[in-house]
Amino acid sequence: MSGLSRPTFVDLFSGCGGFGLGAELSGFKNIASVDIDPDLQYSYKLNFPNSKVHLADISTLDAAFWREAIGNARPDLVIGGPPCQGFSRIGLRKPEDPRNSLITHFFNQVLILKPKFFVMENVEGILDAKNRFILDEALSLIGADYHVIGPFKVNALECGAATSRKRVLVIGCHNDMSVPSFERILAIPQVRPVTVCEAISDLPSPVDMVELTSSGYGWWGYNRDASVSKYAKQLNKVSPAVGAKFAKEMLRNGMVSGLMRTRHTDAVIRRFSNTAPGAVEEVSRYPRLSWDGYCPTLRAGTGSDKGSFQAMRPIHPSEPRVITVREAARLQGFPDWFVFHPTIWHSFRMIGNSVSPIMSKYVLSLVREAFDLETAA
Repeated sequence: MSGLSRPTFVDLFSGCGGFGLGAELSGFKNIASVDIDPDLQYSYKLNFPNSKVHLADISTLDAAFWREAIGNARPDLVIGGPPCQGFSRIGLRKPEDPRNSLITHFFNQVLILKPKFFVMENVEGILDAKNRFILDEALSLIGADYHVIGPFKVNALECGAATSRKRVLVIGCHNDMSVPSFERILAIPQVRPVTVCEAISDLPSPVDMVELTSSGYGWWGYNRDASVSKYAKQLNKVSPAVGAKFAKEMLRNGMVSGLMRTRHTDAVIRRFSNTAPGAVEEVSRYPRLSWDGYCPTLRAGTGSDKGSFQAMRPIHPSEPRVITVREAARLQGFPDWFVFHPTIWHSFRMIGNSVSPIMSKYVLSLVREAFDLETAA
């Protein structure tokens, strides 16, 4: 498809681009992406070179901003996952957390942009009794203009990823569009989950970095002795419409980024070695992956403004170390050409905050089909 023939989307709270990647791979074309965190958004322009990336506070955006950003264009789709820490079932879980108001700001932007469809994702905790009123009040803002589908829960594992990541989705269809009938398909995905072995067994161990380029990223050669699963082959493919040119060129040459080593003390290595696959290490509380199992939800940790806390990182199934950035990316469903941040910490924050691109593509492909049916009628 040419760029002119593709329906358009705006990516709010874009982060590193997991949600946006699913939109691109579903056939949508990005016309604007917005996030307030420069570290989370660091690699967005690299991975989406044709996008217009804005570092901005979404709560401050008005019609004048959008006229400057996209002119008089009406996007076909708006996507976004407002920060969810206040709704999370882990941590303090405060309904009054100011970040919860970003749900309302998402729908305020929907009212300004008037997309034909919108898709918002968040954590399961948004449906808890003490939080649900926040979502309901936000949805009441757009009730006259949109038919709302959901909210309903979707697990990335059931969409074909190798990690369990349960999310709540709300889909809106503008009143000038026909309401699609895909709610049942979304509520009960029929895709086979992928094991840890299928996801990461062909990736090399983080022993020696083969090459450091001017991009600031390190590169390693694949483990060519390992068998490569269908899942890994799909994530090893280069995409023509997205991706940094230098990363795709390295991939064509059999090189992959994101395999930086995390240093462990001898004591930690012994503890990890003594932890059975599928069990939880007693001191760190890190789970050890098993080759025939699935990865638990990958966490993000916090930025410097919230104390720079490191999130849990699973232990490799057969090596006494935590998984690498690339292994986490594979489990989450990012392709191998996708670059994150030169540092481990920010890279894990990006992945842990992201929507699984596999789940995103699964959902947004259905939205794209509904859009195509409507425009062809």
